[in-house]
Amino acid sequence: MRNVAAALVPSTDGLEPEEAKRVLRHTLRESRAARTPRQRRQAAEALADQALAVVDELDDVRAVAAYVSRDSEPGTGPLLDALQSRDIRVILPVLGPGLRRQWAEYTGWGDLAERAPGRPLEPSGPSLPTEAVEEADLVIAPGLAVDESGVRLGQGAGWYDRILPHVRDDAEVHVCVYDEEILPAGTLPWEEHDVLVPTAITPTRRLRLLH
Repeated sequence: MRNVAAALVPSTDGLEPEEAKRVLRHTLRESRAARTPRQRRQAAEALADQALAVVDELDDVRAVAAYVSRDSEPGTGPLLDALQSRDIRVILPVLGPGLRRQWAEYTGWGDLAERAPGRPLEPSGPSLPTEAVEEADLVIAPGLAVDESGVRLGQGAGWYDRILPHVRDDAEVHVCVYDEEILPAGTLPWEEHDVLVPTAITPTRRLRLLH
């Protein structure tokens, strides 16, 4: 895949943060869409291996907050099933009444369905409050890119910027991206409501980010 960082940095010079984010999201989504189904399957399996290595290193992981990947995102299907096979509780984002950000337990891929147009697949079980993420020992969060200072670029809805402040201080937080989506510090625009993330995980590596 091409070097996304080199392609994007010149295009955001002089832009306001929101406009810079719009340009970056467009380019990153195009880059992700260019991956073949085979490349996506291989990346999903490799990402599961990397994430499970994190679980193995942590002491007694009982619950993980993860997400259901969209087609172009680093795939989480193999990871969700692997966590379930280890009897680790997994909670996934669901959209509650009044657009409230809530969670529900993962009980298997066959239970997932589109509950609202344009939303990722969601479990059918009872909704849990936003604060349920406090029970997670490990949080696996999505992102379009992250830079080495911990700035994360999301899809634009602000879901995780509202969720991450509820994560326990002793919990691990990893943002999932492809390898070329880890960008040099200062590449991504940052605003006061943007929550920094401490660690990136890709299909080939994990990287502690500088804050």
